[in-house]
Amino acid sequence: MTAITLPAPAKRPRHPYGAALASGRGRTGLALVGLVVLAGLLAPLLAGHGPTDQSGQSLAGLGTPGHPLGTDDLGRDLLARLLYGIRADLGIIALAVPLGALLGCLFALLAAVHPVADTAVQRTFDLILAFPGLILALAVTAILGPGRLPVVLVIALAEIPAFGRLLRTGVLVEREREYVTAARVGGASRTRLLTRHILPNAADPLVVQLAVSLTVAVFLEGAMSFLGVGVRPPEPTVGSVLSQSLPYLSDAPHFAAGPLVTVTVLVLGLSLIAEALNRGIRR
Repeated sequence: MTAITLPAPAKRPRHPYGAALASGRGRTGLALVGLVVLAGLLAPLLAGHGPTDQSGQSLAGLGTPGHPLGTDDLGRDLLARLLYGIRADLGIIALAVPLGALLGCLFALLAAVHPVADTAVQRTFDLILAFPGLILALAVTAILGPGRLPVVLVIALAEIPAFGRLLRTGVLVEREREYVTAARVGGASRTRLLTRHILPNAADPLVVQLAVSLTVAVFLEGAMSFLGVGVRPPEPTVGSVLSQSLPYLSDAPHFAAGPLVTVTVLVLGLSLIAEALNRGIRR
């Protein structure tokens, strides 16, 4: 009697995003970003000191007992200030970038509704882009003063045109496709066309832009803190710790090492994730 061999079940194809993040670049990027995020989340457990606690040891070097990264000019533990600074930066960026993405997408959908609205939205994007990031930061800070809220608003405003223009272009391209025409002829409503057909196919570039915007937000927040128009001291951020280290670079170079390494690791990780997602989507 001949045995019947059943065919092996077909493997479910992996989602492009999952396949991209599972690549070498994606895994490396996730590991680097995850390391920084974990350090920020576990700041109270890893620091051993408060970010504003002062000791009698000013500008202590690396490996000082009780201060692995040394201390700053006021005797505050650099490891604690760096970890709490990472925590503050991540909180700001995690709020500001999605807010900018949401507003940009809403503007794009408004532009797709009517030609007059499209013109108004495009001019709004041009107006925002007319101001470089730091000029926009100085203008907002001059009105609201330094603090977390101005930093969030500046990053969100800076990201609105990027997401808005991407989605607007995607919607304009996708709504002329044959499958949208077929669905329209089949009686699909405008809402169904937008939510079930156009948006899912126009959203892929937004995922890549999200990773890119996170990278831009890291630099913008750091620049604002570096210039003293970001989060109010003595609350630490990575940029403010780096700014405070400048007068002591020759005598205490370890002062700037922690912030520089942190920014490098975070930006490298986000860049690798963005590149992996971009390659995965284009396949």
